Amino acid sequence: MLKTLLAQVKEYKKASILAPLWVAMEVVLEVFIPFMLSIMIDKGLNAPGGNMQVVIITAIIMLIAATCSLFSGFQSGKYAAYASAGFAKNLRKAQYEKIEDFSFKEIDKYSTSSLITRMTTDVTNVQNAYMMIIRTCVRAPMMLVATLFMTSILNKKIAMYFVATIILLGIVLFGVIFIVRPIFNRLFKEYDRLNQGVQENVSGIRVVKSFVREDYEITQFHKRSKALFSTQRLAENILTINAPAMQFSTYALILLISWTGAHMIVSHTMTTGQLMSLFTYVMNILMSLMMLSMVVVMVSMSIASGSRISEVINQKSSLTSPENGLTTVTNGDIRFNHVTFDYGKNDDESQHVLEDINLHIPSGSTLGILGATGSSKSSLVQLIPRLYDVSEGSVEVAQHNVKDYDLEVLRDNVAM
Repeated sequence: MLKTLLAQVKEYKKASILAPLWVAMEVVLEVFIPFMLSIMIDKGLNAPGGNMQVVIITAIIMLIAATCSLFSGFQSGKYAAYASAGFAKNLRKAQYEKIEDFSFKEIDKYSTSSLITRMTTDVTNVQNAYMMIIRTCVRAPMMLVATLFMTSILNKKIAMYFVATIILLGIVLFGVIFIVRPIFNRLFKEYDRLNQGVQENVSGIRVVKSFVREDYEITQFHKRSKALFSTQRLAENILTINAPAMQFSTYALILLISWTGAHMIVSHTMTTGQLMSLFTYVMNILMSLMMLSMVVVMVSMSIASGSRISEVINQKSSLTSPENGLTTVTNGDIRFNHVTFDYGKNDDESQHVLEDINLHIPSGSTLGILGATGSSKSSLVQLIPRLYDVSEGSVEVAQHNVKDYDLEVLRDNVAM
């Protein structure tokens, strides 16, 4: 799946690389600012008599760092938006080109409503996830690593508290992904069913009204909508575990730092400026974990969507032109030789829609085919331009099997 999706990044690779690079710059500058704050407090404000020169210099450095960080964030957002929108465009194009190449068999397999969902809702999910991956998913881990590095410089004991918190939350987040992924798979199938019902009823509204079936169709819509609601609520209930787990870990970390830091300041093993910086780094970790929580939600949805998109892109059409296929249809002679056909949904012979059909239609003649609705008149005709392939036997046009013709040539010569 991943290989199939990433192949559609194409001309947006440069933007996809620049976005995380600007994010990296933004993170480095953000982590640098609290470190300068500790210097300002310890060597400027808390110095004997105060040292305004240190305060002014550190303040200017912090202002420059904040400005550069803001610019880096703007650049990363710009490139991430450009890359993700282009990626989504390529995914829609790849799917549409593949669908245009599908035979009726593949269209029947996926259904029109499902294909529409895959080109709209699923692509949007993957687009949002891709933007978060090349920006947020780079920023959050980098912020965690950089924060750990800076806290280890300030105080190794407190840095271990950070490590324990990150490990605990990592277990929770990945556990949520593992549990919620199959639920999202079910959710998108419910979307397909809902869209299919809406499509059929809107396009066939005259039939619905003619047979006074409005109340029945409304009831069916409510059933599908309720099934979608129940599945989505189950997924959201599991995802809500992220927020309390994150808040519990963060507040526990603040209490530990407060307790340990207070003792260290009293024993002169830590300065006030270092403690203030550590509290700032706690907020950095909080923001990073919030980002990771959002990424978990989006990636969980996008995994299911990406799998559905890849399924369409990798689908091979069951009808292909032969190598060196015939490029000329010399006449309109048509012959069915012991043709049996079914739609391939099961192996039950009773499901054959056509069985052992022998029929000859000379060139230039006219033949009328009569029968009740569902008696396979259309199925019979669709075998001539090879919209479907026969299950057994053969169909010939101009004394040649339709499978020997180039598909485009054959269909150009058969009017439907």
